Amino acid sequence: MAEAGAASPQSPRFTERLKRCVCCSWPCVCALWVAALLALVCALRSPLKLQEALSAASVFLNTLTPKFYVALTGTSSLISGLILIFEWCYFRKYGTSFIEQVSVSHLRPLLSGGEGGPSPAGLFSVSGDSESRPSVSECKVWRNPLNLFRGSEYSRYTWVTGKEPLTYYDMNLSAQDHQTFFSCDTQQQLRPEDAVMQKAWRERNPQSRIKAAYQAIELNSECASAYVLLAEEEATTIAEAERLFKQALRNAGRDTNLLVYIKRRLAMCARKLGRVKEAVKMIRELMKEFPLLGMLNIHENLLEALLEMQAYADVQAVLAKYDDISLPKSATICYTSALLKARAVSDKFSPEAASRRGLSTAEMNAVEAIHRAVEFNPHVPKYLLEMKSLILPPEHILKRGDSEAVAYAFFHLQHWKRVEGALNLLHCTWEGTFRMIPYPLEKGHLFYPYPGCTESADRELLPSFHEVSVYPKKELPFFILFTAGLCSFTAVLAMLTHQFPELMGVFAKAFFSTLFVPLGFFIDKMESFMPASFWHQLSRI
Repeated sequence: MAEAGAASPQSPRFTERLKRCVCCSWPCVCALWVAALLALVCALRSPLKLQEALSAASVFLNTLTPKFYVALTGTSSLISGLILIFEWCYFRKYGTSFIEQVSVSHLRPLLSGGEGGPSPAGLFSVSGDSESRPSVSECKVWRNPLNLFRGSEYSRYTWVTGKEPLTYYDMNLSAQDHQTFFSCDTQQQLRPEDAVMQKAWRERNPQSRIKAAYQAIELNSECASAYVLLAEEEATTIAEAERLFKQALRNAGRDTNLLVYIKRRLAMCARKLGRVKEAVKMIRELMKEFPLLGMLNIHENLLEALLEMQAYADVQAVLAKYDDISLPKSATICYTSALLKARAVSDKFSPEAASRRGLSTAEMNAVEAIHRAVEFNPHVPKYLLEMKSLILPPEHILKRGDSEAVAYAFFHLQHWKRVEGALNLLHCTWEGTFRMIPYPLEKGHLFYPYPGCTESADRELLPSFHEVSVYPKKELPFFILFTAGLCSFTAVLAMLTHQFPELMGVFAKAFFSTLFVPLGFFIDKMESFMPASFWHQLSRI
């Protein structure tokens, strides 16, 4: 019977033991290679001459049969394939090469004499089993300040494409938000219509939610939350949604959550219907009436509307208030600040001229603002530069993640296009950000290190047909590419050797003979510099 507590091949303890064994055997292998090289040099010099050694090698190669070459290449291909499979599985689970991890975690401390830093697997792993990687539940998601209307926008997309733009995880978060926003105090007795609406928000089927909203209206014709649900999900146009929101506003009473939600959505309706000045006025009044609700990020609605009006001075005034070191940042804050600074120089910016004369103070400020924005959210530039296709933004976003980048670019791409040369300046400078950020991401430059949980959370928030942007990009490590090439090469050699053993034997002999020619030349040169007594003493060691 196996000993209790023994490590299985799938257990982390087994993997750790395997890493230790490889680490411990690595110096021995290196020492054997060095000893073999010295023995080869000594054997070539004494007691045999170089010509005798080459003739002996030729005799040895001539005695090899085709079966030997078949067995050699087949075995090499098998070993390379097994290493490739192990490396690939390890990379898929931990995001790094096993050989590279052993080198960084074990060999580098031995060579440098210090303690090893955090392993790449702990920094870049996307597996939920990694202890250093926060889970999706630990990543704070935020309500998208500019989220679309389900009935008049998301549903239209589904009708046209047949694809669902929202994930169940995203809609479940919205259901929890709605229950929090639109539920009365638990200490009070629930009214019948409130009980119906609480069940309505939890329904997964849209038609069931709409049916429950009508039931609540039958119980009480002034049920504001029921009209909110109908405006969000049943209305097929923005104008119809605005009408229902106005009806909900008349019945909202003094419920603060309802008032804030409805007024914000009414301002968004006005913005979508082209009444931008009216929308700006409504948002300003809402922010003045409820100044303590900064967590709802209503100022991001205001920034987008002001950019649509091209009221850049007003945009700068809003940024002066909210782009403060003590306040949380967002892609809207950082990239809007970069856009305003780029606007001052982008129309005359030329990469060739800047490389000749250097950057002016204004250009340097614009480039630094772009670097700051890219460090906060590195996914945005590819959407703004249309290097990656946009999709409808989710109802919730993860700051610094791909979901936030999609939401920002969806609404702000037009504002960047409107500023002449802004996208050109972004294109020329955004990749320079990554040269300033330490690698691995042990610390940031202007912000905290990039969080590791974004990829897992974004995959839950974004639909499956969207290719989630990942930072840092997990390129295939060199050792995996090298092993794949070696495996493929040896497999081809094995097949050719099996089909044409005599011909491949001739090629192998010619290859090894050619391989010994540079070695013989090197030995001859060494002989001219080194005295014969040195080689004799070396051979005796």
